[in-house]
Amino acid sequence: MPRPVSVNSGASRFIQEISVGPHVFHADEPGDLGGGDVGPNPYELLLAALGACTSMTVRMYAERKKWPLDSVRVGLSYAKVHVDDCVNCETEVRMIDQIEVEITLVGKLDGEQRRRLLEIANICPVHRTLTSQVRIRSRLTENTVPD
Repeated sequence: MPRPVSVNSGASRFIQEISVGPHVFHADEPGDLGGGDVGPNPYELLLAALGACTSMTVRMYAERKKWPLDSVRVGLSYAKVHVDDCVNCETEVRMIDQIEVEITLVGKLDGEQRRRLLEIANICPVHRTLTSQVRIRSRLTENTVPD
């Protein structure tokens, strides 16, 4: 089960301090968008989550099967694309979000093992979350810092 995540804005315009359990890191926007580029932007964090989950899931599956997978590399990119560019899109929206994922499997795998690992990559938990209906409920809480 994922640990709670806390995100706090800093004194700078876009820099965010992110805490997950004992881990602390930053998110920001690039300089050309007004940020200081001290960390990945939110979409880059989303891609990192998908890439990490994809790689971990493929690796665990190959280990369970005792397949000769030495390493997994996942390259990801994000873009808004016109629906006309999307062959299998069923939406009335003119632009959609598209994530490209390139997976490199290093090891002496046969064609069937490689095909199966691609199938497994496409059902990692984060992939399933991103392709399912997601409900996000936001609410305000009371300010706990004295004025």
